[in-house]
Amino acid sequence: MGRRGELRIYFGSAPGVGKTYAMLGEGRRRADRGTDVVVGFVETHGRARTAARLDGLETVPRRRLVHRGTELTELDVDAVLARAPQVALIDELAHTNVPGSKHPKRWQDVEELLEAGITVLSTVNVQHLESLNDVVERITGVRQKETVPDEVVRRAEQVELVDITPEALRRRMVHGNIYGPEKVEAALANYFRPGNLIALRELALLWVAEEVDLALLRYRTDRQIGEVWETRERVVVAVTGGPESETVLRRAARLAMRFGSADLMCVHVLRADGLPGGPVSALAGLRRLAEDLGASFHTVVGDDVTTALLDFAQGANATQLVIGTSRRSRLARVFAEGIGARVVRAAGPIDVHMVNHDDAGQGLRLRVRRGTLSPHRRLAAWAAGLVLPALATAAGMLAPGTIALPTDVVLFFLATIAVALIGGLGPALLAAVVGGLLLNFFLIPPLHNFGVAYQEHVITLVAMVIVAVIVALLVDRTAHRAEQAARARTEAALLTSFSRTVLTPDNPLPRLLGTVREAFGLTSVAIVERAQDGHWVTTACAGPNNCDRPEDAEVDVELEPDIHLVGTGRSLAAADRGLLETMGGQSLLALRNQRIAAEAADSKRRAESSAVPTPLLSAIGHDLRTPLTSIKAAVTCLRDPQLDLSESDSAELGAAIEESTDRLIGLISNVLDSSRLAAGAVFPQLAAVGYDEVAAHAIDALPEAHAVDVEIDEFMPEVLADAGLLERVIANVVDNALRHGRGAPVAIRGRALADRVELRIVDSGPGVPPATRVALFTRRFTPYRRRRNRNATSGVGLGLTVARGFTEAMGGTIYAEDTPGGGLTVVIALPAARQVTQVPQ
Repeated sequence: MGRRGELRIYFGSAPGVGKTYAMLGEGRRRADRGTDVVVGFVETHGRARTAARLDGLETVPRRRLVHRGTELTELDVDAVLARAPQVALIDELAHTNVPGSKHPKRWQDVEELLEAGITVLSTVNVQHLESLNDVVERITGVRQKETVPDEVVRRAEQVELVDITPEALRRRMVHGNIYGPEKVEAALANYFRPGNLIALRELALLWVAEEVDLALLRYRTDRQIGEVWETRERVVVAVTGGPESETVLRRAARLAMRFGSADLMCVHVLRADGLPGGPVSALAGLRRLAEDLGASFHTVVGDDVTTALLDFAQGANATQLVIGTSRRSRLARVFAEGIGARVVRAAGPIDVHMVNHDDAGQGLRLRVRRGTLSPHRRLAAWAAGLVLPALATAAGMLAPGTIALPTDVVLFFLATIAVALIGGLGPALLAAVVGGLLLNFFLIPPLHNFGVAYQEHVITLVAMVIVAVIVALLVDRTAHRAEQAARARTEAALLTSFSRTVLTPDNPLPRLLGTVREAFGLTSVAIVERAQDGHWVTTACAGPNNCDRPEDAEVDVELEPDIHLVGTGRSLAAADRGLLETMGGQSLLALRNQRIAAEAADSKRRAESSAVPTPLLSAIGHDLRTPLTSIKAAVTCLRDPQLDLSESDSAELGAAIEESTDRLIGLISNVLDSSRLAAGAVFPQLAAVGYDEVAAHAIDALPEAHAVDVEIDEFMPEVLADAGLLERVIANVVDNALRHGRGAPVAIRGRALADRVELRIVDSGPGVPPATRVALFTRRFTPYRRRRNRNATSGVGLGLTVARGFTEAMGGTIYAEDTPGGGLTVVIALPAARQVTQVPQ
């Protein structure tokens, strides 16, 4: 196999930044140096300056393909291979080829050329990267159908960023250098909005920066370079989850800012036993704080904290390491130097910053965690601290010949250990002191006084106290670890449940707040926001909404300066508040996702509505020309002085003008109504109306009303509807039945069901095949697609689309079914007015 060709990509943030222009410039430079360069495929999009760059470059003829009756051109891979140039210029790497091409995607064409040893220059926009496709859709509201795998771009030997400011790009657009004048206004108002361009530019810059970092990492790994290269300031901050962690993290963030917005990475070293050094809620709060400060949060596992921390820092190519000063006392540091000192000694070229805090040097604090023991157990322990030493003394006094002094000492040790296991440090010290005194007074010579005759007896008494302290501390630590592990399991289960709910596609916010309410036993939980006028507004609530201000709540968690999570029912302990803050952060994330989804849907709707005019006008062109031509012809005949028209001829021409005008008015009304539906601007005024009255008004306006048979019982229940919209629905469906029924009569019948009332419009015409019946009312199918071989009576298809849109806006349904014996029946079903207790808004 020969040498593989090189791939060079010109990478940009949006159309028009100059990728193709830069690629052609490089091609011309190589051609001027004597390199064999050909143009495989370049799309100029009508840009004169780009087209001028093609002058003097050899172009390989494109392959011509016919798709759906249209001739299209694509890259001719075989022709380029046969030509065998040194360099080929191939535009738009993410392009999807026309069916019938050699490969489905253009990047696959390029891969074949590269395997043949041909160097390829190509272009890619950031929105076409597969990994960023969904992000770009949320930003712009437009989903890119043509994508290229990130790995294809990463394999390129060179990726050159073609950058331009959003302001300059919009100026290019205004000057007509990107799109034609007819597209400029729509482009500037939608995809090329300043905010979109800024976000796309940032995505492009970040993606390229990450690729540069990966390239440097691969280079260092391949050559086994372990020393730190200060190519870019990177700050690593170590947190323990203790009370000093927030201070250390904030200090590291300020340090990163002073280095010119250096990368900030927060790392927590998890011990090999799997238990965190601090509460789970505290670590979750630190994770949220790190994200707010622009830092990435990492967790590493290691038996030795110093080694794990330095391995992480060196692997991240960090230049600065920030840690908090030790909380151990000076006496404790005499016996062990501590993590900070070991990190400083082993850091090498990494600068280490020791951050002081309020808890530094506090030393060892012996605390009895009373929260781990129940009151009954503590009372039993204090009682055992008196009773068990007394029982050991009694055993030694009652059996002086059987139980020797060493055995008595062991019994006292057992009593002390038993009390320590039951109640911890306090009762154990009591048992040790009481047992020592009893042992000395009753069993150690000289008896019945507190004098000590032998040195080993003093050692025994001191050993009892030391044993009591050690065992009690171990029991206390074990109980604390067990409580911590149980709490961690509970918090992890809650957070996992919360995370699963956040990821659900439907609106998860009410369920999240309901989970918070149940988990913490609150009466109500709500998210309130401060409006522009300073008043608080409830955004979402679970339970009775009896609190709309943070000042009145028993639980108040600030998610953002103007967004609070509030709760009523009871106050929470500090440990529970930490977990609540974490869950509040998840709720805020759900709220943001909900609003981003709504904004994306709104942007998509606006983009679709802005794209409506061109295909709509194309579709209705024939239907507009037909009545206008009839009107024009009739008026011309009436005004021609050379024509001697009889009174009947004039009346016939007048009737033709009236009929064509009615058709034109109906068509324009449907177009306007379709645009209103696409823009979401239909707001029905619902009230109780009768099908019989509305149907009578609807058919009266039709020219062939005599061909419609109305069979609606006047006692049929009324429906909840907008009378004007319902009249339009019935008129459109009946008109469609009359035009497509081939002269067959049309009947309108009513039927009452449990909670709905149906209106059935029946014709006995040719009907509609089942495969296309649903498409009659599908907005994406009907409005702007014209069927082939349509007859002169068929319209653009907006009538049934408008009927469906109006029916759904009123809370009803519309569908088609076969008429027994042949034909089509359209069913309009609306809620019965008597079944509705609240009118929807």
